[in-house]
Amino acid sequence: MDAKPPVLVTGGAGYIGSHAVLALLDAGWPVAVIDNLSTGFRFAVPPGVPFYHGDIEDADLLARIFAEQRIGAVMHFAGSIVVPESVENPLKYYHNNTARSRVLIAAIVAAGVPHMIFSSTAATYGIPDVSPVSEDTPQQPINPYGWSKLMTERMLADTAAAHELNFCALRYFNVAGADPEGRSGQSTAGATHLIKVACEAALGERDTVSVFGTDYATPDGTGVRDYIHVSDLADAHVLALEALIAEPERSLTMNCGYGRGFSVLEVLDAVDRVTNRKIERVLAPRRAGDPDSLVSDPARLKATLPWEPKHADLDRIVFHALQWERVLADLHRRDESAENGGRRIKPAA
Repeated sequence: MDAKPPVLVTGGAGYIGSHAVLALLDAGWPVAVIDNLSTGFRFAVPPGVPFYHGDIEDADLLARIFAEQRIGAVMHFAGSIVVPESVENPLKYYHNNTARSRVLIAAIVAAGVPHMIFSSTAATYGIPDVSPVSEDTPQQPINPYGWSKLMTERMLADTAAAHELNFCALRYFNVAGADPEGRSGQSTAGATHLIKVACEAALGERDTVSVFGTDYATPDGTGVRDYIHVSDLADAHVLALEALIAEPERSLTMNCGYGRGFSVLEVLDAVDRVTNRKIERVLAPRRAGDPDSLVSDPARLKATLPWEPKHADLDRIVFHALQWERVLADLHRRDESAENGGRRIKPAA
């Protein structure tokens, strides 16, 4: 490959976006970040990376970034991701995830940026009739979050057909863990991800962990999900970008998971093993719309990219997530004794 073009990472101060920034830097790519810090953290952007505090619906700012940084590709992570909130406030999701993505795509076309990687989701499949789930499984979202992402996939496909742009939509399953070197992790207060919640409970930051539903058609009655380490996911983004550049006439859509599922109880057992303590579990009713099992078929990803996961082990995912929770706890302690009242580890208002 010739000289690597600078990459703009939207939402690069957030959980997955910050890990993509690290993966790009580790692989020698020039990077810039735009983030409005509504859920991201300024400390998550490494020193020396050009940072723009702004929103992707600011077309003038995007044009300036593209020109100043000579951007040659975009990785798009900015958006809202909480499924129940999307049901309660659907217009927020259609604005943040769909309308704002439309502004970004228009700016990409106007600037002549030829490549885009989009952070999509397995939520576009809704409650599939089959498991594992391939990319050919019908997409039938059951909530506004899934629809907002599917609409953006459609916009990208139509735009790529009309303009000199190729894209890769990566449909994530359950992302978990943290950077093995302790440089970033899931930092959002009140996060709903099971592994983060369980790690918080293991460290005494929560009293219990709720188990939503014990009557699913699974071996132990609890829901089964495919957990992928965030650093392996970030590596897939870098490889996908290389594939887009190598074949500019081809766009890609791929699932991102390991192809193996773990139940809620198996995840909690793993946290118990890693922490050598027993988390108190509270049985609760099912949540509406949760499928029994949601596991990826990653065959296309493995056939298309030279992707070799380094962290495909549940206990390792938990260990890295736990390490990051300890980093956050240390930051909290330091901030509590500082005059800034803890602003360093809170999202900007």
